Amino acid sequence: MKNYLLSCTSTVDLSKEHLEGRQIHYICLRYSLGGVDHPDDLGQTMPFHEFYTRMAKGEMTKTSQPSIGDYVDYFGGLLAKGSQIIHVCLSSGLSGDFNSATLAAATVMEKHPDTKIIVIDSLGASSGSGLLMDKLADLRDEGMGFEELAAWANEHRLNVHHWFFSTDLKYYVRGGRVKPVAGLIGNLLHICPLLNMDNVGHLIPRAKIHGSKKAEKALVDKMKEFCDNGLEYADKVFISNSDCMEFAEPVARMIEETFPHMKGKVLINSIGTTIGAHTGPGTLALFFWGKKRID
Repeated sequence: MKNYLLSCTSTVDLSKEHLEGRQIHYICLRYSLGGVDHPDDLGQTMPFHEFYTRMAKGEMTKTSQPSIGDYVDYFGGLLAKGSQIIHVCLSSGLSGDFNSATLAAATVMEKHPDTKIIVIDSLGASSGSGLLMDKLADLRDEGMGFEELAAWANEHRLNVHHWFFSTDLKYYVRGGRVKPVAGLIGNLLHICPLLNMDNVGHLIPRAKIHGSKKAEKALVDKMKEFCDNGLEYADKVFISNSDCMEFAEPVARMIEETFPHMKGKVLINSIGTTIGAHTGPGTLALFFWGKKRID
């Protein structure tokens, strides 16, 4: 194994055990629920079910990224374990996380000239960034070098596809992304917006699906359309969900039946508190490797 460190934000929405098992370090973003501040620490402080139940009951949420100072402290702490760090951030299309990490890395490298920190904008989120991190850990373990791995991440980050739907539009209304009247009508008609991540890391509405069952099928259809090698797909697939396993498990079964050559079973993760604070409960996301995102 190479002697550099892999690092990311907690918004990769993988479990603490998964990240520790792959020797991936992480920094926590923060959120408030009902006016009380918490770390987005992969469900350790607050179980995800409790978080989403309280959201459903009307408690308000806010999120915040690490400050430059937080990142300076975090990177400084990692230097005791290695002087070369590849750190992958939440999409710059969603957050200022990348800017904070970049400025902090420059500060740390100026103070410690023998240190090299490469900060990468994932242009992704949730378990899509998690899928990228998992691949980087594979390549590290196979012997890929520090500079080569960082270049690989930048070259291939747009090959990670993010497709998801939400079943309750009130959280999009609350965040200002959907107008109140449209949100009310959409919920009355059981419309599930189908969205994906574009090539600059923004979330883009792509279709209006009537009902969760059709939305589940739409995710599988999008994978058929965009994944590497079509039905011969042979890589990993991750799913993340915000307290809606009733959607996640059927989609996982459909994926495994449709793509019998995929690597292992579909890994089902929880959407963490930073991303979930904006989507609310009832959101399901599918992540896979495919053709480079071009729009």
